Amino acid sequence: MEQDGALSAAERRVVEEIAGRRDELIGLLTDLIGFDTTAREIDDPPRDEAALQGYLAGRLRTAGAEIDLWEPRPEDVAGTKMVPAGLGFEGRPQLAARFPGSGGGRSLLFNGHIDVVSPEPRAQWTSDPNRAEVRDGLLYGRGACDMKGGVAAMTFAAQVLGELGVRLAGDLTVCTVTDEESTGAGGLAAVAHGVRADAGIVTEPSNFDVWVACRGSLIPTITVPGRSGHAGVRAPHWQDGGAVNAIDKMRIVQDALARLEADWRERPSHRHPFLSPGDMIACVIGGGEWVVSYPSSCRLTYHVAYLPAHADSEGWGTLVEREIEECVAHAAATDSWLATNPPTFSWAPEVPAAEVPVDAPIVEVLLGAGEAVGRPGRPSGLDNWHDGATFTRFGGTPSVCYGTGTLNCAHRPNECVPVDDLVRGAQALALAAMRFCGHGDAA
Repeated sequence: MEQDGALSAAERRVVEEIAGRRDELIGLLTDLIGFDTTAREIDDPPRDEAALQGYLAGRLRTAGAEIDLWEPRPEDVAGTKMVPAGLGFEGRPQLAARFPGSGGGRSLLFNGHIDVVSPEPRAQWTSDPNRAEVRDGLLYGRGACDMKGGVAAMTFAAQVLGELGVRLAGDLTVCTVTDEESTGAGGLAAVAHGVRADAGIVTEPSNFDVWVACRGSLIPTITVPGRSGHAGVRAPHWQDGGAVNAIDKMRIVQDALARLEADWRERPSHRHPFLSPGDMIACVIGGGEWVVSYPSSCRLTYHVAYLPAHADSEGWGTLVEREIEECVAHAAATDSWLATNPPTFSWAPEVPAAEVPVDAPIVEVLLGAGEAVGRPGRPSGLDNWHDGATFTRFGGTPSVCYGTGTLNCAHRPNECVPVDDLVRGAQALALAAMRFCGHGDAA
């Protein structure tokens, strides 16, 4: 493995220690994959979230961390656009393990989510998704990439620093949260609990790039009314009492939003150096009651992504939401039926866009750390969303993503992470902590 010749003696010792304990790191990730932390619907009972968090807490406590393992109250996240009403945390604790600094240095947050998407379609897996398996240098299992691999790497980096007695000048906090894959409630609960630092690293699978920006997401469901009637009979005009096909009327909405999306792509304000322009993807559609009846309603749900520049002053996509509603209202006004019977909107919980300046100190530190372990990266962005946006927007902790693996391998059968990169990721994170927080030689 190529390394930066400028490594200090303490840094070199940490890098070599992590490489020498490769099998232990593999074992840590194997253990994490073995816990069932499948993302939930609101009313699902807890799975192995508490057991996994307790397992991590034990490891980090042994390495010298002060452990805060708590179960948030529903009111900690209530009233926000991110979380649906009624969501609670019973059996789903959050973890913040703090390694106190000696003083005078910057504080750093390592963050990762412990929930994973369902392994379905399970039949397409070569091996059991909940039993990690190493084949040809790749470690397979649900969450190996997104993002128990990142959690293992950051936990191991902090653990090795603690066990070697490396004296960080600033605090290092390892925070693992639930519910990123479903609502973002875990990260929001951590912010409400007071988890903060001078900078944050979310160890999502960025393939050693530094994601400095992410798009926000809106999820509108648009309902278009129709009027039922027998589909085997030609309907008179609706003003004469005839049936109206709601599915046909939904096409007016779709066409209008397609034109708006195309317009977004032409606007200079929708260009970003690291992110795609805003877009609208039709994801779920439903309507109709019977195979020989005109459908009396049609519902269409979109996933709408928007850029950080289009968030309002509080970080939300209110301005984008308004533009979409106005676009649909204008299109509806051109149709006599919809002008009288306009489409209606409901908006699911959203997640905010966020951005950290590309010249922020944590970006430079991470790029140098990756170079030092032989995996150079570049500033980049995530078209989707991550918990770092919550810490950035609402917690005052400018947070970027940096980790091993690639999202192309996530949310699919045979999810995996290269073992060599898992080791390099832990090494780079340990170096980043030493360089950002400041350090002396190991004790």
